[in-house]
Order: sequence, then structure tokens, then C-alpha cells
Amino acid sequence: MPSPLVECIPNFSEARRPEVVAEILNTIQQVEGITVLDHSSDLDHNRTVITFVGEPASVELAAFNCIAKAAELIDMTQHTGGHPRIGAADVVPLVPIRGISVSECVQIARRLGQRVAENLHIPVYLYEEAASRPERKNLEEIRRGQYEGLKSEIAIDPQRKPDFGPSELGTPGATVIGVRQPLIAFNVYLTTGDVEIAQKIARSVRHSSGGYAFVKAMGILVNGRAQISMNLTDYHKTPIYRVVETIRREAQRYGVAIHHSELVGLIPQEALIDSAVWYVQLDDFTPEQILEHKLESIPASEKDKFPQDFIDQLAAGTPTPGGGAAAAHTGAEAAALVAMVARLTLGKKKYAEVESTMLEVLEQAETLRKELSAAEQLDAQAFEKYMAANKLPRSTPEEQTLREPALEKATFQAALIPLSVAQKAAQVMQLALQVVKFGNLNAISDGGSAAALAHAASVCAGYNVRINLLNLKDKSPAQEMLSQLSGIEQLIGETERQIMAVLSDRGKIHP
Repeated sequence: MPSPLVECIPNFSEARRPEVVAEILNTIQQVEGITVLDHSSDLDHNRTVITFVGEPASVELAAFNCIAKAAELIDMTQHTGGHPRIGAADVVPLVPIRGISVSECVQIARRLGQRVAENLHIPVYLYEEAASRPERKNLEEIRRGQYEGLKSEIAIDPQRKPDFGPSELGTPGATVIGVRQPLIAFNVYLTTGDVEIAQKIARSVRHSSGGYAFVKAMGILVNGRAQISMNLTDYHKTPIYRVVETIRREAQRYGVAIHHSELVGLIPQEALIDSAVWYVQLDDFTPEQILEHKLESIPASEKDKFPQDFIDQLAAGTPTPGGGAAAAHTGAEAAALVAMVARLTLGKKKYAEVESTMLEVLEQAETLRKELSAAEQLDAQAFEKYMAANKLPRSTPEEQTLREPALEKATFQAALIPLSVAQKAAQVMQLALQVVKFGNLNAISDGGSAAALAHAASVCAGYNVRINLLNLKDKSPAQEMLSQLSGIEQLIGETERQIMAVLSDRGKIHP
């Protein structure tokens, strides 16, 4: 039976400092058994959403660690942004995916909330299925007044007393933790800049004002265009196509139309299939008619006949995977070689005195190997999002106004991943120095090879950071990232010189 699987989608009140986002992301990725599925940062909202999955215990640990890191790095007294928020780690929803019930996830949420309150001294509110009382099921009620309003009321209003933790707000603010079903964050843009029209349409579709059940909506202005920003909390009972068609009809009343729509984060495949079936009117459709479903049903022994080798993919005539993914792949190879040398050293009497050092090196190398392997896919996903943004229409000033911030956001993300790869390559280089210095002498050349690969990975990653930053119009984050990259490259250069000296002295190898 497959192991239980839980999804976590923490929202952080930061997007404009890439180094902070990278540290939070790294904190999550370091937890054994966690897979990061997606992350996106919105510079206007100054908000980052990360989606990761894993077994319950791993998700609980990763959630605590990222809340702690956000509390350390984000000061809510200095935060500004377009999205409602009350804390650094603003909201942390858990979603049961496989082999685990809602009630079991509620227990995780409660344990997590209590630990955050006791260890980090952060007020914690429980919402949705984990709510301690009915009025706290809705996130909007908990976030009423945002950080500033809650700060002035939390100590004097009994209704705002947190479920766990102190009745006072520090610089990390408060955190909302809960359990919900898969949610679709979905925005519809109109062919107008009149935000009042968006607000009227939002009232017509959201449940709280007489619209559809399981729809939360508000009308806002984004880059000069009216937007209906929505959360669809149960797409089975209120499908996405029904909401879109209602918005389309309501918009016609005001002489406007839908310009385009967008997803924030991930969407269940079933929700898109349902919409396609409805629009195309495939009355007798069954999921078995989908090609990918058929391919998934092929036995593993048959799939082996069609190997998906990374080198073959790299050589194919497709834009992804490309240089960024190759950098991550090369970095993972470097980490694997470091791990190999550490294992060849452990258990040898001759190297008993460095046993503890090699154990630490092995643990860190394996963590970096997994993170760098995962970065191959993350880099490809970031580039695909950039290409999608680049294809947005730009024939009119309105379309250009909408396209530019989307392209800016995608470009920023495309630079962030290789920067993280370069950082990890530098860490691998440091570990390579340790195995070259203290590891099994018979494998010293493998340690040197690891260093060479880590250096190559950092150079390739640096190329990808720089080429993406050239396209950023906001030069402030670009300068910050270039400064970080410069520091990484200096560290790698110094470490490489040390490694070459050790290879020459200890291994009698003269590079």
C-alpha cells in the first residue's frame, strides 16, 4: 500500500528579497522525504507561495522549519504588499492527498500550531477543518484588519485571542494553520480598468454575498486591469467552468469581457478535465480516453523499454532541459562523488579519527544531491513559465501593461533557481575539500573530480543567473542577486585553490 501523503502550501509575506525566499525554500528542501512541487513569488503582493508534499511526519517538520525561518527573516512592521496578511508565515494549509484522513491532518495542524506557539512564541490561529470554533473556519475573519489591526486588538479583544501562543504580536506577526481540501487559486482579468465592475462581479459569484458555494472572491485592480481574484474551495461541487461562464455573462452586463485568466500555484488535473469536457460537450467521455492515463497504466517492465535518460533529453531539440538543468545535474554528480569518497572512508581503521567528520560530510552530501536533482525539474518549470509569460499578447498598450509584470515575475523566478544551484555547488565544493583533506587516499582523485564538477556547475548556473537578470527591468533585485553570485564565485575560487594544494601535497597530483 502506498505511504500516506500530505500536501502543504505555506504562504509567506515576502517576494522582493530573493535571498530570503531562497533560504525559506532551502529550509523546506533540506527535510528528508519532502518534494517541492511549485513555488511562485508575486512582487506586487510581496508574497511567496510554496507547495510541497511528503509523508505526514516530514511535512510537519518541514512546515515548522519554514515557519521558524520566516519568523527569523521577515519583519512584519516593515512589510508592505497588496495581499491581506497577518504574519511572516501568513497561512499554512495542509491538504490530505493519499492514505490519510482529514481528522488525522487536523491532529497534525494542532500539534504544529502548539509547537510554533511554544517554541517560536508566535500566536497561532486554526482555520477551516481544524478551526476551534465556527467563526474561525473562514480565513478572512481571522485576517480582518490585517497585521496592523490584529496588533492593536489581540491583547484587548477576547474574540481575537489566538488558539495557541501569546496574545501579543511581535515582528513575525501571527500564523494561521489549518486543513482544507485542494483549493484552486484562480484569477480572471477583465477588459477594463474599472475596479468597481470587478467588485460587482465578485459579489455575484462569491458565496458570502449570495453566489456559488465554495467560492471566495474579491474585485481588485492589478497593473491597471480589473481582476476578480478567487479561491475555489471545492471544485467538485462548484466547478471552475461554471464560475467562469457566470463571470463572462456578468461582464457582458457592463459592456466588458474576460481578457484572460491565470492560476496561482497548482490545480488538480481533474478540474481542468471537467472544464474541457463541459466546453467541448463530450457527453460520453471517460478518463480512460486520455493518452497520458493510458501511458500511466503501462506496467513498469514495459516502461523500461522507453528510458527517459537525462542526457538524451538534454540533446533533444527542446528548450528544456537546458543549461540551468545541466548545472543542477552536474552539481548532483559532484555531491554523489563526495558521498562515495565519504563511504569509502567510513569503517576503515586507518581513518578512524575522521569517522565523525565523514559521517557529517556524507549526510550533507546526500542532502545536497537530492536538492540538486530536484532543481533539474524546478529549473525547467521556471523556464516554461518564462516562455508562457513571453507569449502573452502585447499588441495594445493595455496588453503590454499586463504582459510586462508577468514577464518580470517569471524572469525573476528563472534567475532564482540557478542562483540556488550555484549556492549548493559552493557547499558541495566545501565538502569536496573535506574528503580531499581527510578521506580515503585511494579515492582522492574522486574528491578532486567532485570539486571540478561542482566548479563547473557553479559556472553554468552563473551564466543562467546573469542572462535572466539582464532582462529584469527592476535592477534592485538584480544587483542583490549579482552580489550574492559574486560572493559564491569568490568562495568557490578560494576553495578550489585549497583543493589543488591538497591534491598536490597529499595525493601527489599536480593539476
